[in-house]
Amino acid sequence: MQQTDFTDCIAACQTCFVACEHCAASCLSEGHATEMAACIKLDRDCADLCALSAALMARGSAFAPALCAICAQLCEACAAECARHDAEHCQACAIACRQCAEICRAMAG
Repeated sequence: MQQTDFTDCIAACQTCFVACEHCAASCLSEGHATEMAACIKLDRDCADLCALSAALMARGSAFAPALCAICAQLCEACAAECARHDAEHCQACAIACRQCAEICRAMAG
């Protein structure tokens, strides 16, 4: 596998990583972290998996497609949770997660 085959997916994972980290940090700083716990947990899980997926694709790992299939599932779950909240950062995160899920799913085949 060559890294150039995954350019769009790596970019989507990186964008999603940033959106998820920003969403989690924003949820934590807004003073209602307890009611946003599910959102924060999914944001953190999604950010970590997107970062790992991008790294595996960048190094051309044979495991990248399988990991990206799981990443797509997690991105969908995070998008669904974030979409439930009105905060702008949650809505932006939901969009990034949906886009990443779509691209990861296509890459994974």
